[in-house]
Amino acid sequence: MEGKIELTGREQRKILFRLLSYTKPYKKIISFAFVLLLLTTLGEIVSPILVKIFIDDYLTPRKLLFTPLFILGSVYMGIQVVNAFLLYLQLVKFQEIALYIVQQLRIDVFAKVQALGLKYFDQTPTGSIVSRVTNDTEAIKDMFVTVISTFIQSGCLLIGIFIAMFILDIRLALFCVIIIPFLIFVMVLYRKLSSRFYLDMRERLSQLNAKLAESLQGMSIIQVFRQEQRLRQEFGRINELHYRAGMKKIKIDGLLLRPAINLIYTIALIIVLNYFGLTSFQQKIEIGVIYVFVNYLDWFFEPVNQMMQRLPLFQQAIVAGVRVFRLLDEKALAPAQKSGTGLTISKGRIEFKNVSFSYDGNRDVLKNISFTANPGETVALVGHTGSGKSSIINLLMRFYEYNRGDILIDGESIRNFSKQELREKMGLVLQDPFLFYGTIKDNIRLHNKAIRDEQVEEAARFVQAHHFIEQLEDGFDHKVVERGGAFSSGQRQLIAFARTMAANPKILVLDEATANIDTETEEAIQKALAKMRQGRTTIAIAHRLSTIQDADLILVLHQGEIVEQGTHQELLALKGLYHKMYLLQNGKVMEVS
Repeated sequence: MEGKIELTGREQRKILFRLLSYTKPYKKIISFAFVLLLLTTLGEIVSPILVKIFIDDYLTPRKLLFTPLFILGSVYMGIQVVNAFLLYLQLVKFQEIALYIVQQLRIDVFAKVQALGLKYFDQTPTGSIVSRVTNDTEAIKDMFVTVISTFIQSGCLLIGIFIAMFILDIRLALFCVIIIPFLIFVMVLYRKLSSRFYLDMRERLSQLNAKLAESLQGMSIIQVFRQEQRLRQEFGRINELHYRAGMKKIKIDGLLLRPAINLIYTIALIIVLNYFGLTSFQQKIEIGVIYVFVNYLDWFFEPVNQMMQRLPLFQQAIVAGVRVFRLLDEKALAPAQKSGTGLTISKGRIEFKNVSFSYDGNRDVLKNISFTANPGETVALVGHTGSGKSSIINLLMRFYEYNRGDILIDGESIRNFSKQELREKMGLVLQDPFLFYGTIKDNIRLHNKAIRDEQVEEAARFVQAHHFIEQLEDGFDHKVVERGGAFSSGQRQLIAFARTMAANPKILVLDEATANIDTETEEAIQKALAKMRQGRTTIAIAHRLSTIQDADLILVLHQGEIVEQGTHQELLALKGLYHKMYLLQNGKVMEVS
C-alpha cells in the first residue's frame, strides 16, 4: 500500500504551478485563447448596459424611435452572435491546450516508468502504476479543460463586473468588495476539508486497480484454489472504503459549494434591493440602473458558483498531480550507464570481482562473488532456491546496481558501457518468456528493422522452432494473443530462443531456459545451444543438472556464496553439495546420507 499524502496549502500551490509549467510550449495558443476570452467577457459586460440604455432612454420615456432602436437592437444581437462564435473558438482552443498538455504528461510518465529500475516494480503494485498513467492524468486533463478556463473566464468577468459596478454606483460596488472575504473563506474551508477526502479516494481507487490487476493476472490460480470469495471480500472492503470517502466528499460538496454561495447571494440581493428602495425615497432611481445592478450581482455570483462547482475537479487534479509527480520524481531508476564512451563488447569476457549485493540494503544476498567466464565458455549457476543465482543474472543484465566489487566485460567495468551496447550484445532468455501482442515475426524481430525476414526464419530454424510455426495457418504471420496465451509453454520458449538468436548477441544469458520444454524438444535445443555457445560467453542458471553437464565451469551457490566450483566430473568427485543435488535428482536418495 502506498504511503499517505498530506497536503498543505503551500504544497497544493507548488503542484499547481508545476502543472501550469506544462503550458510553456503553447504560449501562442494560450495567448490567442486569452484574447478570445477577453472579447467574450467584454461582450457579456456590455450587453446589460445596452439593455439599460434601452430601458432608461427609450422604454421609460416612451421614445420608441425606429432608427436608434434598430441600431441598438442590431448591436445587441451582433454582440450575441459574435460572442457565440468566439465562445466556440475559445472552448476549442482551451480543449486543444488541455489535450496537448495531458498528452505530454502521459508521455513523460510512461517514459519515466520505462526508466525505473526493477526495484520500484518489486515494491509497487502494477495496478497502482496503471492508475497513475491513466486515471490520474485524466483528472489533470479535466482541470485544464474545465477548471482553468472557467477560473480565468470567471476572473475576467468578475473584474469587468467590478469596473462596471464602480462606474454605476461606488457604494454598492464597495459593498460587493466586502462580500469577497466571505466567499474566499468558503473556498479555503472547502479546499482544506475536501483535500483529505480526495486523497483517500485516489488512494482507494489505486488499490482497487491493483487488486483488479492482480485478480486478472492470477485468475487461473484463483479458480483452481477456489479463492473467488476471498478476493471478492478483499475487493469489497476496498470498495467500501472508497464509497465512504466518496460520501464524505459529497457531504462537503453539498454544504460548501452552491448552497453556501446561494445563501450569501440571497443576503446580498436583499441588501441591494433595500438600498435601492431606501434611496428611492430621497432621489429618483432609474429602472435600468436597478436592472443592470441586479443583473451584475447575479453575474457576480454566477462565476463564483461556477468556480465553486469546479473546485472538486481542481482538488482531484491537485491530488492526481501529487501522485503523478511523485512517480516522475522517483529516484529508484535503473542503474546508470556512461554514454559517449565508444566502448564496444568485442569478445564477451565476463569477470565478477568480489561482488556483493543487497535488495533491501540490510541483508546481502550475494557475498564476495568472484568468477571468470571466457569467450566461448559456458558457466552454469546451480544451487537451491534463494541461493543467489538469479541475483547474479540481474546484476549482469544491469537490472539492479551492485553495492560492492565490480563486474567487468572485456576488462572494462560494466558501468562504462552504454546501455545500447549492453542490450545489443547481451541476449537473455527467461524461464517464463514474455510474448507481445502481434505476430510471431514481430515477436522474434521485436520491430528491429535491421533484422530481415530471412534472418527471422533462420533464427527460428536454428532453435528448432520452425517445425510448429510452419504448421500454423499464417506461419510467421500468425497472430499472438496477449502474453502468447494460445501457445504452449514450450512453444513460447522456442520463440524466445529465436528472438535472442536473431539479435546475434556476444553474451548469452539463460535463466533455466529449457525448463518448460519437453524432453524431445530439449534434446534438439541442446544441440542448438551447443552451436549458439560457439564464440559466445554463456551464463546459464540450471535446476536440472542434466542440462549443464558439459559446462566449462559450474558454480555451486549456497546462501549467496560460491561454495564449490569446477566441471561436472570434478564436482562429483568432491562429494559435496553438488554431489548431493545430483544424487537427489537422479533418485538415489539412499546414497545422499
